[in-house]
Amino acid sequence: MSHQESATRLWTVSFIALSVSSFLLFFNLQMLLSSFPTYVKSEFGAGDLGVSLVTSVFAASAIITRFGTAVLMRKLPRAMILYIGVALATLTTALYVAAGSIGSLLAMRAGYGVGFGMASTIIPTLVSQIIPAARIGEGIGYFGLSSSLAMSMGPAIGMNVMKHAGFGTLVAAGAATLLFIVPLLLITRAIPPQPKLQNAAPAIIAHHAKPRSIPIPLLFPALLNTLLSITYSGLLSFIALFGQSVHLEQVGLFFLFNVITILIVRPISGKLFDSRGPATVLIPAAISVIASMLVLAHTVSMPMLVLSALLYGLGFGAIQPTLQAWMIRVMPKEKHAAANSMFYNSTDFGVAIGALLLGAISSATSYSVMYQYAGGFMALFLILFVTYLRYNGVMEFTNDVEA
Repeated sequence: MSHQESATRLWTVSFIALSVSSFLLFFNLQMLLSSFPTYVKSEFGAGDLGVSLVTSVFAASAIITRFGTAVLMRKLPRAMILYIGVALATLTTALYVAAGSIGSLLAMRAGYGVGFGMASTIIPTLVSQIIPAARIGEGIGYFGLSSSLAMSMGPAIGMNVMKHAGFGTLVAAGAATLLFIVPLLLITRAIPPQPKLQNAAPAIIAHHAKPRSIPIPLLFPALLNTLLSITYSGLLSFIALFGQSVHLEQVGLFFLFNVITILIVRPISGKLFDSRGPATVLIPAAISVIASMLVLAHTVSMPMLVLSALLYGLGFGAIQPTLQAWMIRVMPKEKHAAANSMFYNSTDFGVAIGALLLGAISSATSYSVMYQYAGGFMALFLILFVTYLRYNGVMEFTNDVEA
């Protein structure tokens, strides 16, 4: 293999192992997150606010942790931070069954958020450093399949395990999933060496690692990602309860059908981003998510649920990797950690605020009306992006920032 071919090679052992590790991390999250609403209501008699807090407390602790992880990366090896995060997430997952009250469960959710926040910051940062600069959109698109597949398969599998085997079995399966990450990374030696920049230019690292130093170019795509994540929060937190209200027993199939169009659109959207920029991807994808939410709001049968799922996968599967690649592309390599941190923080912030806002809406109205409001958040997404294009012109992305 020539040097040029090596420099543009995407499917390396490290890339594959890190992508699988990301899948396992997010699969653990999604398996349990989708089942918590039913468990919290049945075990502790909580209302929609209690259900919302289980999601929001986790997301808030993950957001705070990611800022701290940026500082830790200057002082500790990234592998150590990653393994500590995985260990903490595994431990708290295993302890969920010991929660005797909603307060103790929320404390465990906060601890899980710390572990998840550490691991979910390190893994994408490592990946972004090994993807060839000219293939960043394509690479992030494929890497993003790991979390998207987990987001689609995890909830359906988690709800099914919960229904047939109980919460204890689900917790054990979730903890076992995380345990595979450490031996996988050790055996494949997937973690690349520490960047020389961390030793050669500590002043630069210190600057970009400051928790309060938020790069301006990241703010707008982060806002768009927050709006998208609000719609996903409505699915995670309330679709099981929505299914009960409209008498659809297999509502968890939404997530399985969702993955079909995600698998189709991911590679295409990444290449479109690399060649034409984000506008070609984001506008039709946003329209697809809006349509999905409107169909879901009026769903009373399985065919309508399947249609909504396919539309959502088409839009969500295109938007998320495009926004992440956008955020990475506009930042130099030494700030990829900041870009990834901002991306995942905006995701968790959207999930947290979405659980609270949509929970309040569902309590005051109905789950059907709540999903119409979720579609309204995506309409705002579309309006903001089109307005941004109007004042900034067609966005051209070059590889200059990667040089």
